[in-house]
Amino acid sequence: MTAQKFPKYLTTLGLTLLCAAAAFAANKASVQIISPVTVNGQQLKSGDYSVQWDGSGSDVHVQILRGKKVVASSNATMVKMDHPAPTDSVIVNTNPDGTKSLSEIRFGGKDFALSLQKGETGGGAGAAAGAAR
Repeated sequence: MTAQKFPKYLTTLGLTLLCAAAAFAANKASVQIISPVTVNGQQLKSGDYSVQWDGSGSDVHVQILRGKKVVASSNATMVKMDHPAPTDSVIVNTNPDGTKSLSEIRFGGKDFALSLQKGETGGGAGAAAGAAR
């Protein structure tokens, strides 16, 4: 590589890494769970969590973290909404046995939500029960 092309190579490499970092940052959010819920059989206590996801459409893998530890994971579907969500929120289902399962995560200003797989979260009537931050 010639000395003249080296700075251009570094600039291109730097922009590529910056774009890759931005893409990963776009797949993260923080949520606050205000009452205990279940995700894929794992009980989550009320508190602050991070959500990370990979994929799109009906092939999304979601991980929920407390600090740096993954405490639950689930498959999900990225659902297009007619209008952007007005605020960050989580949707919780009340199961027939009275337990609650995390069903969906919505992001303020975004026109999509992550709908967790029903077989992995339980069933029942949905209700807003937390906030994403």
